[in-house]
Amino acid sequence: MTSTSYNQLKENLLLLKLPSMANKLDDILDLVSSTNTSFTDALLRLTNEEIDHRKETAITSMVKVGAFPYIKELKDYDFDFQPSLNKNKILELENLSFISKAENIIFLGPSGVGKTHLATAIGIKAAKARQMTYFIKCHDLVSQLRKAKLENRLDERIKHFNKYKLIILDEVGYLPINKEDSKLLFQLIDKRYEKKSLIITTNINFSQWDEVFGDPVMANAILDRLLHHCKIIQINGKSYRMKDYLDTLNKNDEK
Repeated sequence: MTSTSYNQLKENLLLLKLPSMANKLDDILDLVSSTNTSFTDALLRLTNEEIDHRKETAITSMVKVGAFPYIKELKDYDFDFQPSLNKNKILELENLSFISKAENIIFLGPSGVGKTHLATAIGIKAAKARQMTYFIKCHDLVSQLRKAKLENRLDERIKHFNKYKLIILDEVGYLPINKEDSKLLFQLIDKRYEKKSLIITTNINFSQWDEVFGDPVMANAILDRLLHHCKIIQINGKSYRMKDYLDTLNKNDEK
């Protein structure tokens, strides 16, 4: 291949937005010249490089869009510290079949037991599988819906959130929700009912949700839709934050 042809080929690959093929072109040309690799096999390798690059780029983008508070996986969770959990059942959630079935997951337990870690890890797995996922704290979601209502664009905002195959709604019940805001949250949950999945973390038993939402009727309506197709995972254990704090104290005492 002449220098002019080579330069034109590389320029064409960039113009066609095939940067990985352009970057790997020299390696493939060296392979062809040094081996008996056919033109077809060389082109296959080159296109596979581009496909792999695009997959990685898409995965990175999906994880970024998810707005996760941190990047953690289930392998990072200390199941030995929380013996109340069935590790195998938690790991089964990584197959993401609950999303295809439009089921919900609720992690229920006191603060610090790793509910958000588990929810985030499953969410990241979903994002890497190119399932549109979004993480948001309950208070922030309600604030956005309230703002949208005041600006006469509530339907638009609900439609925006409903595009996600999976929403992780963190810290439900940590802050009280008044009756009007409860209605806004209900509209989103009702819109997703039996169509899209939710993962919820909460430290409030279901019997107390009427106190959180300021209206027993609305609390029951929300629970009715959440629990109809739902995996409830209760965590009864010690706080990781307290464990880390005690570990730090012990290390300092040893010095």
